[in-house]
Amino acid sequence: MRLMQPCGSVIGVDVGCSPTRRSSAICRLDWSGDTISWEIARFRAAEPEREGIIAQIAGGHRVVAAAFDGPLRRGFDIIGRYRTAERMLTRRLQPLIGKPGQSSAPVGKLLNLHANECVRHVLHHADVEAARHGVPIDPRAVVEAFPSAFLGMMVDDPVRLAARRGDRSDTFFHHLAIGGGLRGLVEYLLPGRRLVMDPAGLVNHDDRAALVCALTALCVAADDFVAVGDADDGWIILPPRRIIQPAQWALLSLNGREETGEALRVFPAGAAANRAGGDTDLEGISTA
Repeated sequence: MRLMQPCGSVIGVDVGCSPTRRSSAICRLDWSGDTISWEIARFRAAEPEREGIIAQIAGGHRVVAAAFDGPLRRGFDIIGRYRTAERMLTRRLQPLIGKPGQSSAPVGKLLNLHANECVRHVLHHADVEAARHGVPIDPRAVVEAFPSAFLGMMVDDPVRLAARRGDRSDTFFHHLAIGGGLRGLVEYLLPGRRLVMDPAGLVNHDDRAALVCALTALCVAADDFVAVGDADDGWIILPPRRIIQPAQWALLSLNGREETGEALRVFPAGAAANRAGGDTDLEGISTA
């Protein structure tokens, strides 16, 4: 894991499409030498409100990495096709953690459009650091998050939670928040610091998603994460290898073997050997 700066910030954006309902949210997660905290604000997918709120939370801050819950690829154009990243998180895994929407579908293209706009505003108003992670899509450290999959990879026996499509990410979030999983992830990535805010205190869906996006960015800042996808159509960032549950890892590994190229990447170098649950079969997995 990369040595984290003594103080810093990351940004997470839950991208929504509604111009009338505040279904989008931005989270800035900050750490100092001894504490970790965050600030969250919601906004509508309409200007000037969207840019104004993003500027309010991100503006003037030096940001180590920024993660967005929406399809992204190099060049920030409309993708318009079913991606490797989406296949990787759908095959075999759908019964456990659900699946991403397809970038080829009309709603996927709309989300892609709004995600690109959010990226544009963050890059304009914040000082986002240069990309130093192994799967960059831009000279700046901008990545794609997918909160329900990120959380689902951390849940032991997600089927037992009986999460439904409409509340899956909230069910996973609540389970990990009250069980200490989210706090444990933060303290693993930023050791020796005190989390002054309790994730279990977040009850709004979009606030929760924005925080998970910020945690995704924090994994990238620490250079301790798993990525699925490809260089053409972008990568979805998942938790550190050691945090992913054995059952989910086994299925993700099988999916990776069925893709052409390195669709499953583990960072940093050697992290694939840090196996949870005794997984020993790492064939087809690239480490960098």
